[in-house]
Amino acid sequence: MPRAVDAVAVLVAMPGARIGLARAVRGCWPRGVLCYSTAAGGPAVSSPLDGKSREKILTLQSMNPQVRAVEYAVRGPIVLRAGEIESELQRGVVKPFCEVIKANIGDAHAMGQQPITFLRQVIALCTYPELMDDPSFPLDAKLRASKILQSCGGQSLGSYSSSQGVSCIRENVAQYIMQRDGGIPADPDNIYLTTGASDGIASILKILVSGEEKSRTGIMIPIPQYPLYSAAISELDAIQVNYYLDEENCWALDVNELRRALYQARDYCNPKVLCIINPGNPTGQVQSRHCIEEVIHFAWEEGLFLLADEVYQDNVYSDNCKFHSFKKVLYEMGPEYFTNVELASFHSTSKGYMGECGYRGGYMEVVNLHRDIAAQLVKMLSVRLCPPVSGQAAMDVVVNPPKPEEESYNRFIREKEAVLSNLAYKAKLTEEIFNQIPGIKCNPLQGAMYAFPRIFIPDKAIQRAKELRMAPDMFYCMQLLEETGICVVPGSGFGQKEGTYHFRMTILPAVEKLKTLLQKVKEFHIKFLDEYS
Repeated sequence: MPRAVDAVAVLVAMPGARIGLARAVRGCWPRGVLCYSTAAGGPAVSSPLDGKSREKILTLQSMNPQVRAVEYAVRGPIVLRAGEIESELQRGVVKPFCEVIKANIGDAHAMGQQPITFLRQVIALCTYPELMDDPSFPLDAKLRASKILQSCGGQSLGSYSSSQGVSCIRENVAQYIMQRDGGIPADPDNIYLTTGASDGIASILKILVSGEEKSRTGIMIPIPQYPLYSAAISELDAIQVNYYLDEENCWALDVNELRRALYQARDYCNPKVLCIINPGNPTGQVQSRHCIEEVIHFAWEEGLFLLADEVYQDNVYSDNCKFHSFKKVLYEMGPEYFTNVELASFHSTSKGYMGECGYRGGYMEVVNLHRDIAAQLVKMLSVRLCPPVSGQAAMDVVVNPPKPEEESYNRFIREKEAVLSNLAYKAKLTEEIFNQIPGIKCNPLQGAMYAFPRIFIPDKAIQRAKELRMAPDMFYCMQLLEETGICVVPGSGFGQKEGTYHFRMTILPAVEKLKTLLQKVKEFHIKFLDEYS
């Protein structure tokens, strides 16, 4: 009797070949894909069910259960409903507002932030080299573009690069890290250019996960967290180990909480990865050097692989805060640490002052990786050939900006400082206004580009949310969207302590639009409290 199999069977008939289905599958019913070539005159295949329908091969029940388990709140139900409302507005449906303000995601240019001129000039020159003859483009931009193109196959941005990335760009990334960290060496061979930081994080996690049952890899992540982490963990069928940031202490990371989470997790999995987001997303805290030292010592002591998500390293606003890279602190703690602790650090073109999300540029630096594992990592990355070369070029400009003696320097610095000072102003404005609203408390926005205020939700509203089978903060955010057109993400999508409720909102909208947004949130929240108290 033939048997059903879960594995996907892919049958490919090469030109001139004849493959019998029954013989090929050897007595099984494959739930999969049949690819059949008729290039060499193979007969067309007629279906015995012509004119009849059959069951779909791919259903919610038959699909990969790990993919089905993935959730990504930043583009979840709230955002889908926001898109529907936009369509309704375009069709003339009357709403109590005239536009949807999407404050759910850190997409700077979509919110009106202007691109950095020098970066776009270099990318334009790389994309269309005929512009090299255009006198309106500065010489330093042309020199950057020429060097990048010389390292590309056929001197074209359209060619594949090596799987690890264009060599001269990796060299510039290493030079940038060395300058950022005060002369601490960085090896281009430890640099991997990635499709945004997300690709690098997912790749490292993929190679780290192994084992079954109690030996299955546990991955420690902060709560609240950026949902990329929980999504990647679900997809890899790894074990999520939560450690909670201290909201009462400006979302500080407490090593005692790390220790609690680790020791409890060892009862049901093998925790071997510790993820840190600094500056924090969604919480906006900036870790002190002392805190980073404690974390590194903890990882060294407990045998953990460190992942440092540092994509917001340029986004520090509080005067009493400073960004410290994990790589720098690790090195300065001495050889016992910097020759032993395995660390992967991540950066991106999407955040900072650049906001170039669509280019999908990024890099990771991995130190103290075993040589054999480095080869395995390159092998795995080679399957996706290479990250977008245009994104690699954008990353090159981020790590190799104009120098003081170059003609583009003054304009570059002016544009960069304008973006960062504007974000700092909006961070302070958001914190102040939220803390004036009864039933909302917002910690200082020390860095990144989000507010994550705590909101009081009355018992009556919690009960209504239960009736609708919604998390209370999802109910709150959905009501906010329906009544004001403001799209934010409920805190339950990032994780939060039980009994607390939050939402994440980006501070990227232009100042006047941000003021309008904050005023609408204030009016809605007061009305919400009145209605459900």
